[in-house]
Amino acid sequence: MSLDAYIAGLPKAELHLHIEGSLEPELMFELARRNKVSIPFDSVETVRAAYDFSNLQDFLDIYYAGANVLLTEEDFHDLALAYFRRAAADTVRHAEIFFDPQTHTDRGVPFGVVAEGLLAGMRRAESELGVSSKLILCFLRHLDEHAAFDVLHQAEPWLGRIEGVGLDSSEVGHPPSKFQRVFERAGQMGLKRVAHAGEEGPPAYVREALDLLHIDRMDHGNRSMEDEALIERLAASQMTLTVCPLSNLKLCVVKDLKDHPVPEMLRRGLHVTLNSDDPAYFGGYVNDNYRRLAEAVGLTREQVTRLARNSFGGSFLDEAQKAARVAEVDAYFEADGESAAQ
Repeated sequence: MSLDAYIAGLPKAELHLHIEGSLEPELMFELARRNKVSIPFDSVETVRAAYDFSNLQDFLDIYYAGANVLLTEEDFHDLALAYFRRAAADTVRHAEIFFDPQTHTDRGVPFGVVAEGLLAGMRRAESELGVSSKLILCFLRHLDEHAAFDVLHQAEPWLGRIEGVGLDSSEVGHPPSKFQRVFERAGQMGLKRVAHAGEEGPPAYVREALDLLHIDRMDHGNRSMEDEALIERLAASQMTLTVCPLSNLKLCVVKDLKDHPVPEMLRRGLHVTLNSDDPAYFGGYVNDNYRRLAEAVGLTREQVTRLARNSFGGSFLDEAQKAARVAEVDAYFEADGESAAQ
């Protein structure tokens, strides 16, 4: 079996996926028509041509414009289900998806509309596609901490169905320390904590996420590789890093996939995973990230399998569920080895 074919059937989890970033141009136009919303593009081709970013902020400007078509529970249900259908086709067995409620509540869309729509799509994905999922509420870091506290308060009726909180949007100039108190409050409420750090921001942001936000998982973390003490710390703690290769390429975090740090992360013993981030905008879902990175840096079958194991190990599934999913990965790897030996 070729490595591409092996990746296609490999069971995996996705831990870094912004559901608004899975809004494909076709669905954007469909929702714009349905809701009679004007968008600054006249065709699917025009939208795709606009996806030529030079940095994170260029991307975010288009990302927020696209989100304007999302208005009803049905819209958020359809958005979620469209992602899960693609994920299931990539043999994703479990996904932990981010959503940005402030992107919607600031437009007058009630928190409950967003949450109920996404949760309905998640339930349908599990029943029809066999893909389990968890929901993570992200605070927009370019807004202030008061706004983050406000959205956390709005979320309270749904906290039994929200797994954790995260931190995303423009990183540079908005360090994790800006949100220390709201993350402390989220932890007191029993929520898991994750944060984007070390994508465009410096290694110091990674330290702040660890020491001040007390995160359970690190999103991106690429620039940790610039700091030897930080590498050793992450390896010793086995903190999961949710790395997104095609996103890093599209946003110029790396100039070429051949320069991506994943091989060195693996060599140094970091608990790294591969994810698609905002796949509609960055040119690929999770299997595309596995395939293209493997081709660029020469990942072995064993390394690819390790990444899939890590994806379940770094998830917020319970220990029995993690063990069952890791066993599924191991069985797939062993079956492929037996097939090759015959």
